[in-house]
Amino acid sequence: MFDSSLLLEDFWSILDAVPVTLAMAVTIFICATLLGGLLAFIEHKRIPLLRQAVLAYKIAFKGVPMVVVIFLAYYGLPAALQFFATQFGVAVNAHSMPNWVIIIVALSACVAAFQAEVVKGALNAFDKGQADAAYAFGYSGWQLFRRVLFPQIIVSAIPDLANAFMVIMKALSLAFAIEVVDIFAQAQLTAALNFYYLEAFGVAVVFYMVIAWVVTKVADKIESALRVRT
Repeated sequence: MFDSSLLLEDFWSILDAVPVTLAMAVTIFICATLLGGLLAFIEHKRIPLLRQAVLAYKIAFKGVPMVVVIFLAYYGLPAALQFFATQFGVAVNAHSMPNWVIIIVALSACVAAFQAEVVKGALNAFDKGQADAAYAFGYSGWQLFRRVLFPQIIVSAIPDLANAFMVIMKALSLAFAIEVVDIFAQAQLTAALNFYYLEAFGVAVVFYMVIAWVVTKVADKIESALRVRT
């Protein structure tokens, strides 16, 4: 039976995991977007060998389930870092790496493959005639990027970037597989204490919905502001 008297207690318990979850999500979002942007620019410039490497990267990380990547990173990343540290004579115990670092690395690598497609689509939508006009006015490559290209591609990419943030929030629920506690994991732990799972997961759903609403509103406001400026 549903016990509404437990909702407030579950709320405060799960609330403890919200700041940690958001911090990890923001970190993953930034890392994935930067890496995805770099991959998109490499592919957009059609640099022969690097472009093939980018295509292979996207195929690999879009095709392999995120939970598999998480476990590969969990068992392989510390060993790989330890190996390279040994080769360079650096004294470090990579096996003591916190699990939250592993989840950030694993999900950033996965999401970057999708972010690359978002940025690539925005780049392809850019009118090359504007670039020619900018060069005719004496713009340098950096000035073209900063004043013309970037303001336009970011406006085009904002809706998909906002969606990507929510994908990251959902993907973080997989972090409990390597004992990293997020909103979903905290709901499980809270419910395990009293066996009232419906109440705990109901509260978790509310948190996710509020975060989704805030992200959507913020993205809409940023997009509107940037459209006015461009």
